[in-house]
Amino acid sequence: MHRFVLAVSVLFLGLAAAMAGPLTIRPTTTLRALKSNNTSASSSFSGQKNGNAAAGNISKEDIHSLLYPGARTKLYAHLMLWFGGKNHMDVGYRSNDGAQIRRQLQDMVSRGIDGVIVDWYGPNSDSDQAARLVMNEAEAHPGFSFAIMVDTGAMKWAGCKSCTPEESLARQLQYVEQTYTSSPAYLRINGNPVITNFDIDLSYVVDWRSLGKSLASSPAYIFQNNSGFSHELSAGSYAWVMPSTADAGANYLTSFYQTGEAHPHLHTIGAAYKGFNDSLASWGKGRHMDQKCGQTWLNTFDKINAIYNSTRQLDALQLVTWNDYEEGTEIESGIDNCVSVSAAISGSQLSWKLSGKENTVDHYKVYVTQDGDNLMLLSEMTVGENSLNLCSYSLVPATHQFFVQAIGKPSLRNQLSGPASYTPQCPGNTGDPQAFQLHATPASLKIASGHVAEAVVSLTSGTWDSPVTLSCADPPAEIQCKFSPPTLKPAGRQSKPSAKLSISFAPSVSGLRERGGQGPLYASWFAVAFGAFLTLSPIQRMGLRRALRLAVLVGAAILFSACGNGAPSHLAGGQDYVLSVIATSGGKQVSTQITLQIQ
Repeated sequence: MHRFVLAVSVLFLGLAAAMAGPLTIRPTTTLRALKSNNTSASSSFSGQKNGNAAAGNISKEDIHSLLYPGARTKLYAHLMLWFGGKNHMDVGYRSNDGAQIRRQLQDMVSRGIDGVIVDWYGPNSDSDQAARLVMNEAEAHPGFSFAIMVDTGAMKWAGCKSCTPEESLARQLQYVEQTYTSSPAYLRINGNPVITNFDIDLSYVVDWRSLGKSLASSPAYIFQNNSGFSHELSAGSYAWVMPSTADAGANYLTSFYQTGEAHPHLHTIGAAYKGFNDSLASWGKGRHMDQKCGQTWLNTFDKINAIYNSTRQLDALQLVTWNDYEEGTEIESGIDNCVSVSAAISGSQLSWKLSGKENTVDHYKVYVTQDGDNLMLLSEMTVGENSLNLCSYSLVPATHQFFVQAIGKPSLRNQLSGPASYTPQCPGNTGDPQAFQLHATPASLKIASGHVAEAVVSLTSGTWDSPVTLSCADPPAEIQCKFSPPTLKPAGRQSKPSAKLSISFAPSVSGLRERGGQGPLYASWFAVAFGAFLTLSPIQRMGLRRALRLAVLVGAAILFSACGNGAPSHLAGGQDYVLSVIATSGGKQVSTQITLQIQ
């Protein structure tokens, strides 16, 4: 619903802009940014034959959105900290690099992840050094937690050779207790620090009750699989990926969740994964679970949603894994959904087509640009919609390019169309767009409070034969424009008349000034816009009552704007603001932009 409201709001603003003047394109991103790597995976990572996708642009939609409505489930990413060493493949980074750890946790936070489970291989190991960096970084992100999972490898390679397995594990846990569990970011259940392990009970016989006597605290032990719920001292259990199953682990997960339901006093930690392929691992056994272009990932969430709901909550969910590149389970670089999007324009209608399964797409974004590189978000559209009427926007009569981005479901790939070119052909946008062109020199100005900056705007080329009026398009209240002269007159085909533009910057205390008497005008604009909007099919689908409620909200926002003079804002030092300069002659209108560096 929130995306539909946003789309409606954008449409109302577009209608208001059509009545108030031409749409000012203020870039919000670049074409390069929409295509570049936005993950913590190394930009040099080009993908692998085991299904790990190359580092690219992925959806940062909150992973919680894949869960049932009202979910309070905590999300934890399982993190491997062994890369950069000689015993593991090169993925383009070192796990003991503090900058890389910072990127990884920031990436996790940006995807809605609540914490990280560190796969740990014992004191003074490479993973131990990296885990300390994880602890420091987790403490810098309020609300983000971490916990230690003692891997069975810690017993093999960092244990005491002359000790019993129980004595060796006791030393490991004492180190964890002394080094990690006192951190304010350490994960706790009912006040007790969480300690979990991987496969220790499969390889060793340990008396966990006796083991606890060697510790100063009382850890909340989390074990694994169905048997973990009945383990002595168990505070709960976690599920894992089962690559040898023929059904991608579906029956295993069902059984695990049902067992957890039978132990409501214990913590149930589910599993979500994209697939499995250990063909590149030195310890690989030829196990393979197909990703199915993101369907396996989505199916693990569907399994949860079939059992749990807002009144029957799943405690937590572990993502298997953040970065196990060798077993093909990593989601760090994103999950390939195998889709592509193409855009085309017919008349004034922008439409797009998707190749692949649309259930891997969260929503669409439409961008507009005049220079092919600096883009402004024009609209967000829901899945199922595949067209946009460009006459809803008052575009200046010049060539524009439009890009459509298919935003993937959480952690799936975003896909961007190629450009679709368009010159407005709507009523009110008539005239030859090549009749004249507008330029500003310089194109970037520095301006401080109480000062004036100057530029020269000039017209070039031309078959135009009418006076041209100069103006600034809806500047903030703090910015005032003055042209000398305000109107340029034709003087022959090759003439290049110019005017001096003086820009003054005077910050207001509130950023709002009395407009006086224009509230009714804005109200009438809203009435006209709403009447036009009611004719559009989305309103017909959503129902008049819901439309009216939405209209009241949007109308209130428009009416509130009647209190300002120009576009209200609070420009501050260090900001850049793009000022659009408009030249109008009859039905012809062109624009150029000046970047103001606020000092």
